[in-house]
Amino acid sequence: MDAEPIPRLRQRNAVGPRRPATVGGVITDEDVRAAAERIAGQVRPVALAPAGERVWFALEFLQHTGTFKARGALNFTAARAEAADVPAAGVAIASGGNAGLACAWAARRLGVAATVFVPRTAPAVKVARLRDLGADVRQVGAEYAEAADACAEFVSVSGALASHAYDHPLIAAGAGTLLHEILAARPGVSTVVVATGGGGLFAGMAAAAERRGVRVVAVEPEGSRALHAALAAGAPVDVVVDSLAADSLGARRVSADALHWALRPHARSVLVSDPDIAAARRRLWGEHRVAVEAGAAAAPAALWSGAYAPGADEEVCVVLCGANTDPSDLASLPEAG
Repeated sequence: MDAEPIPRLRQRNAVGPRRPATVGGVITDEDVRAAAERIAGQVRPVALAPAGERVWFALEFLQHTGTFKARGALNFTAARAEAADVPAAGVAIASGGNAGLACAWAARRLGVAATVFVPRTAPAVKVARLRDLGADVRQVGAEYAEAADACAEFVSVSGALASHAYDHPLIAAGAGTLLHEILAARPGVSTVVVATGGGGLFAGMAAAAERRGVRVVAVEPEGSRALHAALAAGAPVDVVVDSLAADSLGARRVSADALHWALRPHARSVLVSDPDIAAARRRLWGEHRVAVEAGAAAAPAALWSGAYAPGADEEVCVVLCGANTDPSDLASLPEAG
């Protein structure tokens, strides 16, 4: 059963500060701890399921709205509520779908309006669910960046509180609470594997993992490699997005926080092909009866394709981060090369 709604927010017309206090402007484990306290009892604790010898699945697709993004959206909106920093125009976000769903869900729980900009290519199942959650949905452009531009213009005109799909410390810190829950359930986990688009989930989990001696592996599609490109360039850069997982991993540019944590010794970054993602998605259904979206399948694809090969001493947790998908296309997915 879902938790009881949080009481309606106080609102004001001016938009105030966005970032919490962080060390050097980078998200830290202290931010993740604060997020865990703020959203406690309002999100579903993650369940772990065995997936092989010393391998576990984190079933985060069972989270509210079907993805991990509910954690960050609730942390962001609740933190701004605590600061009386929610304008009368409510909150606005650009999203490939999942972050918008989370934003709309959190806004409804907190009694504020949500305007969500998505590309015209966003899956119909996500658009329909956004409307079910009461969001004002605006479909603009062919990819996330175009929707983001339209959202920015809307915020400048309306004064709405601008949220973000991934590039905000409150969003990333909320996502990072998943790492705490995984370790509470399985203290022996030494490696966590996560699909990565803009890097919010990766940054939050890596921030929470370092002092615990846990490795975090960021997995990107070959055709949507914003983190890989940033590592090569030494700074976030724009990339071309062309992947079957683009609706959830199609960020054109990775966050600075994600790059910061990707450069730390406990982080790894790997690429997987679209055929391997499709094969992993099909295998999850065939062997485990788990239907996830393509972006979520990128994480197990790293193990099953050999892009990441765990050592004999590693206990691995693979995050299945989202399931906002139509499973009817599973049989038509391309074979791995």
